[in-house]
Amino acid sequence: MYDQESQGSVTRYTHVAYALGYIVTYEELRDDLYEVVSKRRAQQLAFSMRQTKENIAANVYNRAFNSTYTFGDGTSLINNAHPTLTGNQSNLLTTAADISETAIEDMLIQIGLTTNSRGMKISVLPKSLHVPMQLIFEANRIVKSVLQNDTSNNAINVIRSMGAIPEIHANHYFSSATAWFIRTNVPRGMTYFEREAVSFDQDNDSSRAANDNAPWAAIAA
Repeated sequence: MYDQESQGSVTRYTHVAYALGYIVTYEELRDDLYEVVSKRRAQQLAFSMRQTKENIAANVYNRAFNSTYTFGDGTSLINNAHPTLTGNQSNLLTTAADISETAIEDMLIQIGLTTNSRGMKISVLPKSLHVPMQLIFEANRIVKSVLQNDTSNNAINVIRSMGAIPEIHANHYFSSATAWFIRTNVPRGMTYFEREAVSFDQDNDSSRAANDNAPWAAIAA
């Protein structure tokens, strides 16, 4: 028997250029005036670019439940109706819940039962738990306590004993104080592009400056 591939959804990535600059006078540049101020400006531009990258990456999660932001299959990132050849699949917790031992266990079971587009089980494993700063302490108590968290039962913490959650990460740029995510080892899951490394440059475009021949410095990616 011969099998064949079927084309699935297509996701296209469009690169966006981000740039920010500041203006210095000709005399300031040539005479090396206010060196401390100039260096501080450059440092702030670099800081601004790092913040931009962090926010763009975090927005993938911040918009994960928003139907306005869809991917190749026409659904949001976190959705209970991702279309496949064998029907819809879900990467959303079946019953919405705040982070807890029970909720994490339910999600781990759901992850373990994941199938591919043809309905075959593929032994997906969790890699890391991602939470906002508001949940970092609670997440560590749940995952790393020796015994069950917030209970008088003398029972082991199965999540910890199994090593079910290898890593916990707090993201300072998550906008929700309650949303939490588990990343898995599914290949090509989250993709990050950096078409060109951050660079620092200058030009003499007088149309950008308040006076002629005022060099304009910019940092861009």
